[in-house]
Amino acid sequence: MLNVCSPSAEEQKEIAAALARVPKQPLFGTDFEVSRGRSTLSDMPNILQPGSSTHFADEKSVAIYVRMRREFSVQALFSSVQYSFSNDGQNMVETLVLHVRDPKDLIQVSIEDSASSVTSSEAMLGSNTPASRVRLERFGKSSVALARCLATEGGPAPDQSAYEPLFRSASDVLANYRALLGVKIIVPEELAKISGESRAESKPKTGAKVKGTMAKPTQEKK
Repeated sequence: MLNVCSPSAEEQKEIAAALARVPKQPLFGTDFEVSRGRSTLSDMPNILQPGSSTHFADEKSVAIYVRMRREFSVQALFSSVQYSFSNDGQNMVETLVLHVRDPKDLIQVSIEDSASSVTSSEAMLGSNTPASRVRLERFGKSSVALARCLATEGGPAPDQSAYEPLFRSASDVLANYRALLGVKIIVPEELAKISGESRAESKPKTGAKVKGTMAKPTQEKK
């Protein structure tokens, strides 16, 4: 099991090194992707493991999401970046994933944050919500992760003050790519389209035939 609350000194060095290699001013290629949709959730997403502060209900829920992807031009380490925003009615989650071009040891770096959906997506994105989780997927090795951990029934929250520089670094990367990808404009626009499509589906179609009894024609008197 991953020690997400208190990674070892060696794991902290790996996380710091990976975050430091994320390009601050990348050269994007011409190809890109933006998609939106809704999905029925029955299980906790893989990216959210025990230790995350995000709460999920036991019953199935429906999430709306927006995904964006950009390819990097020639870079030393990363080949592409993917951003996703989802809202299941209880929580809003942002995830930024950077894929390594030539995986040898490191495969990808993912950074995540979350907030209660009692606020709007515009408010969450505008406030630059800080990162709450960093994860390194490694080739042929177990993953390395750091997450903000809360108090449990068995004890108080662990002291994670030593990891604040890592959380700050991850938050800076996330904030930078929000701006580079135009997240604050694109995500609310795409979410509004999903809401508009849902309303359109619920409206009765115009020109629909109404069932009824046809009156019998009257007979002419002879």
